[in-house]
Amino acid sequence: MDKAPTIRVQVEDFDLQTEIDALTNGQRDIGAVVSFTGLCRDDKGALAALELEHYPGMAEAEMLRIAQEAAERWPLNGVTVIHRYGKIEPGENIVLVVAASKHRQAAFDGASFMMDFLKSKAPFWKREIRKDGSESAWVDARDTDEEALKRWR
Repeated sequence: MDKAPTIRVQVEDFDLQTEIDALTNGQRDIGAVVSFTGLCRDDKGALAALELEHYPGMAEAEMLRIAQEAAERWPLNGVTVIHRYGKIEPGENIVLVVAASKHRQAAFDGASFMMDFLKSKAPFWKREIRKDGSESAWVDARDTDEEALKRWR
């Protein structure tokens, strides 16, 4: 990888174009940039917010490990991974993955790989805050998330 991965866990929102500009700045060998932005859904109007928690230090280390593994598998020029924590309302950004490469397929595969592993392996937890005031519930991992990892093995 031409540039060290950018890894951040933060409360603040992020701006996609700002992150792409920072990743590609000065690199003339990039032919493709693929990004994924995960948003907070409103669960048919029933969700007031998600509260995201993480394991400080360990979350960043796992995000970096995932980014480095993607860079070992595909010829990526650069990677950005940002995950927010705290109270996030419907429609707001939660996670951003950006992969840059000379060719589009490497960028697509790298971004998809990173998102699949972040969803399943990075130490983040989500708690739903319901509009009706009912008891908040922690969101369980989905079988489909683990199933998605199989294609990369």
